[in-house]
Amino acid sequence: MKIGLHIPDFTWAGGDPAIAATLAKVARTADDVGFDRISVMDHFFQIPHHGPADHAMLEAYTTLGFLAAHTQRASLLTLVTGVIYRYPGVLAKAVTTLDVLSGGRAMLGIGAGWNEEESRALGIPFPPVAERFEQLEEALQICLQMWAGDESPFHGKRFHLERPLSSPQPLAKPHPPIMIGGGGEKKTLRFVAKYAQSCNLFGGPELAHKLDVLREHCEREGRDYNEIEKTAYHVFDVGPNGEKVPETIAALKELADRGIDTAIGGVRDVHTITPLEIIGRDVIPAAAAF
Repeated sequence: MKIGLHIPDFTWAGGDPAIAATLAKVARTADDVGFDRISVMDHFFQIPHHGPADHAMLEAYTTLGFLAAHTQRASLLTLVTGVIYRYPGVLAKAVTTLDVLSGGRAMLGIGAGWNEEESRALGIPFPPVAERFEQLEEALQICLQMWAGDESPFHGKRFHLERPLSSPQPLAKPHPPIMIGGGGEKKTLRFVAKYAQSCNLFGGPELAHKLDVLREHCEREGRDYNEIEKTAYHVFDVGPNGEKVPETIAALKELADRGIDTAIGGVRDVHTITPLEIIGRDVIPAAAAF
């Protein structure tokens, strides 16, 4: 099993002036101790699960560019991009830019989006769910077309591109890996089977069922279920001095036994750096054996 760091909050000691230095140290440490990937949310306000709306929140792709400059090996992605926030051609360019400037370490994390309050607040159109899923599928098609070097016009139901040129092309081959977030059984998991290299699910009681649904979609799409990376969100709390390392390892072993390849999530008190070092020393090597 691989371990990924998710950074969902930037309200740290020292306030806004300290965000850049703290984030750089967090990213460098995670990279150095062996985290496989580093992700950020694609939100403009903080979401209720993590704090009030006016807590610090950084724009995702600017942040990933900053992380690229402070890391050497970890993959970089959003968990996950809301398709409604960027036109697909612009999104493909953003991920390509990240990939080129990071030396081929970008991933495209993407989903249909859900935060209507945030969207309305910033004047971003928030169409009905059916339309958002139409946008999502066309965005996936457009990204793949651009990364294949196909400049022919794209005319879909929601998007029309006269010349989807992508220059430079991504360094990752055949293209930056695509992760689709969410467990929707009719569309989201079908899109995973049809377009993606990775899915992101929650590790709750429905996990086994979601994986069974994904397997069924793979059979219908003629896709090898085993070639899709299964990731789950998992919050890491190893304790101030590593007291909770054994239970953390046990929880990860359970996820691995249930079919999860990569656990990715926030680390409690990440800004203190010590939990990252503990995870790198004690958890990542143990998980690698699962």
